[in-house]
Amino acid sequence: MREKYLFDYLVVPGQQRKYLHYHQTKEQKLSALAEVVNKCQACSLRKKATQVVFGAGNPEAKLMLVGEAPGAEEDKQGLPFVGVAGQLLNKILAAVEIKREEVYLANILKCRPPANRQPSEKEIKLCLPHLLEQIKIIDPQIIVCLGAVAAKALVNPEARISLIRGKWFEYGNARLMATFHPAALLRDQSKKRFVWYDMQKVRDAYRLLI
Repeated sequence: MREKYLFDYLVVPGQQRKYLHYHQTKEQKLSALAEVVNKCQACSLRKKATQVVFGAGNPEAKLMLVGEAPGAEEDKQGLPFVGVAGQLLNKILAAVEIKREEVYLANILKCRPPANRQPSEKEIKLCLPHLLEQIKIIDPQIIVCLGAVAAKALVNPEARISLIRGKWFEYGNARLMATFHPAALLRDQSKKRFVWYDMQKVRDAYRLLI
């Protein structure tokens, strides 16, 4: 687990430490963090991306979904999961009777890799602290990793999504489960049934919290 990266401040290369004051609301803390992330130049992705895709959703969410990186439509709109894969995610959430506005959505990377290529290890390492700070602020009780990149970042660098999906892990005070990314279902529809099984488990755990 990566709890050791959950700091009381966020350090961005080339910038001063920005402290998140505890008297602020979660929404205010996220807004302050977004300002830092929008100015981040730690890697070359920001120069090639249209805009930063920070994250979106309910700051008080008990359920947080974490994906890989923004795609073309996300880069255009500045919002996570609004492209074709995002539309499928909406259907998945609706199928398990979870409203999108109840959850918080974010990605490991905040800027789109060119041509939607796989994020490099360096890019993940540089961008991951932003996500970890989001998790700390939101303090969800359930985290769902969508895809291998998120699972490796939050569970284990050697994790294989096909082997760990559908299983519960502890992540700080939260429970964490990994499943296939919606984009993977668009390429291989046989994976849909596994995501259905996994999201039913997530739904059942989530219902106990609301």
